[in-house]
Amino acid sequence: MDAGEESEQIDMTKDLESAKASAAATHVDDRFDGTSIMLHWLTVVLIVVQFTSVWAIKVVGDEGPLETMLLSIHLTCGMLTWIVVVARLVRRRYFAYLPPFPPSMPKIQQTIAKANEYGLYFFLLMQPVTGLARVLLRGHPVELFFWRVPALMEPDPAMRSLFVEAHEIGAKALMVLIGLHVGAALFHHLILRDSVLLRMLPRISARAKLAPVFAKKDAE
Repeated sequence: MDAGEESEQIDMTKDLESAKASAAATHVDDRFDGTSIMLHWLTVVLIVVQFTSVWAIKVVGDEGPLETMLLSIHLTCGMLTWIVVVARLVRRRYFAYLPPFPPSMPKIQQTIAKANEYGLYFFLLMQPVTGLARVLLRGHPVELFFWRVPALMEPDPAMRSLFVEAHEIGAKALMVLIGLHVGAALFHHLILRDSVLLRMLPRISARAKLAPVFAKKDAE
């Protein structure tokens, strides 16, 4: 092999590596925008706090100050979740970047994923409403957003029981949908090894996966 052929082969290798790095960079950018990612993980944190507070209330099992504090945390996070979800829906409708599904993902899976997402949005909006109603219908003051809200309704046990049941059914449905959502994301990442999970990871986490590629390119 003469010098010209060797130089040409080196150039082709560099072009190939550059194309790989470019494709990798595109893969990183083929994700939701930063604000959507932040709101998504904020929603996750709020949901974890709500389920944890409910579990703690059941463990405490009394009418003391600790239960009141836990209930206040639960209600406050529930209302914050409602606000965040509304903000997410508005942003999704008008401002957010929604990356397409991977081309290899069958249409039926895309439909199921969308149905799961819409179901999550529905119950994340309804749970705070039914939860607040079941508390207000006790006819007692409520600790919400760090201030004491006076009793706004007369006690109505019959109506309250309907909201109690709706809230419990909604919580179970939400747990199922979250389980399906997480399970599908892990299946795509660990089994199918596509970009579905990476689309919602913080940018620094996604770029860390590409650090070796960029480091090799810089060294050349």
